[in-house]
Amino acid sequence: MNRIKKNMEDLGQFLDRTAGVINDEGIIIACTNTEMLDVEDTNISTIFSSDEPIIKTDNKSYKLLEINGYGPLVVYVEGIDKTSVTYLELISCCLTASLKEANDLQLKETFLKNVLLENELPGDISLKSREFDISYSTPRLVLVLKNQASDSLRLTASLNRIFADSKNEYILPLDENTLVILLDASESSDLATYEEAAKKILTRLLTDDLISARIGIGLIVDTLKDTAKSYREASLALTVGNIFEPSSYLMRYDRLGLGRLIYQLPPTLCQMFLQEVFKPGAYEALDRETLTTIYKFFENNLNGSETSRQLFVHRNTLVYRLDKVQKITGLDLRNFDDAVLFKLASMVRRYLERRDNLKLNEPDHWW
Repeated sequence: MNRIKKNMEDLGQFLDRTAGVINDEGIIIACTNTEMLDVEDTNISTIFSSDEPIIKTDNKSYKLLEINGYGPLVVYVEGIDKTSVTYLELISCCLTASLKEANDLQLKETFLKNVLLENELPGDISLKSREFDISYSTPRLVLVLKNQASDSLRLTASLNRIFADSKNEYILPLDENTLVILLDASESSDLATYEEAAKKILTRLLTDDLISARIGIGLIVDTLKDTAKSYREASLALTVGNIFEPSSYLMRYDRLGLGRLIYQLPPTLCQMFLQEVFKPGAYEALDRETLTTIYKFFENNLNGSETSRQLFVHRNTLVYRLDKVQKITGLDLRNFDDAVLFKLASMVRRYLERRDNLKLNEPDHWW
């Protein structure tokens, strides 16, 4: 519908008379004169019952169009003279070509989505890719973009502007919050190249006031069939990143680290591990100031001097806080093994909390 309206608006700039499109119920759905929108044309029954290619009645010329995916449409132009008929034929040709192009694009997008979601038979992918003029053997990788603001139309428009000159890259909306960007990776096998491209996308979205977007990056694959694997990787990167790095807007599958390992563990095993590391109520007894000190201590690789400097506290204050942690939890964070144990346990605890909040499904162990 929007495409039809846009076509008529564009054509209206060059016409010296009113033209429009009528649906099978006789309602004008697009017109160069916007005042005529949603008005009923009483000649619709006459048009559908006629066998003539051009119907002239009530000082209007009509032509019936059958376009796959849109149902029967009627194009009309005011006037019954030769010029009006010429306009009618031109509008019909333009509209048919435009809607056919839209149909072809929609079919191509549906095919690519089915490939990513593994709804296509592997043996059919190479054949259908030729039908849709999509290179099968081009290396690709998938970016999965989540938009927290649910403004998918603005997001899609921004991405289409970014990739306006790209012929072998595709923007595929999956739902109101999720879009897939299928990137051509034939120029470089270095994933850092595409991480920079993802950063530029986020920067561009920031200028469009869409910073709520987050991107997960999958690995490079060799064929179109294997993009389903890259899609799963990018989706997992978003899920795991959302748990362990909620402040990050960019997550790479190959840099998930301990997060990927913990995400694979059954919740019951995670709970048993936490019970072994922390006595009941021990972690909850740590106040916000103490937790901030612990995380800053970890960020500085257990370097007490640097941690004290960044927290603007005396070294003795830091020692006091670490002693307090040892007294509550039984773990001395100045000891490497205890520090690793605390770090791992805090990540497991975060995973269980986020899992409950996000209602995560049991992880699929496909990787």
